[in-house]
Amino acid sequence: MQKALAALAPYFYFALRVVAGLAFAQHGAQKLFGLLGGQAVALSSQRGLAGIIEFVGGIMIALGLFTTPVAFIASGEMAWAYFQNHAPKGAWPIQNGGELAVLYCFIFLYLSALGSGKLSIDSIRK
Repeated sequence: MQKALAALAPYFYFALRVVAGLAFAQHGAQKLFGLLGGQAVALSSQRGLAGIIEFVGGIMIALGLFTTPVAFIASGEMAWAYFQNHAPKGAWPIQNGGELAVLYCFIFLYLSALGSGKLSIDSIRK
């Protein structure tokens, strides 16, 4: 089974990058535009900066544009969010509501290590 699925790995990686990027961008849309049940915040605030990273970065990650540096920045933002907002509420992510921040952090760290992949704007630009 692994051999059969290995041939599809570039497509699975593409799907992971696009889904994670677009889901991340939705968090930014909440902060920047007050969409999707969110509330707009001041761009000059820490949450405003987070919204910019999430919205612009999420779209860039989904498109596969400068994925390595953008995903690394997004990973760092999620680590910061976890330790600033979730860790003080409890030792485990399931207890402190930080599961999503942890998942985004490590997914984006993985994407930054592997790059954009074959199905990306970066691969076209090369």
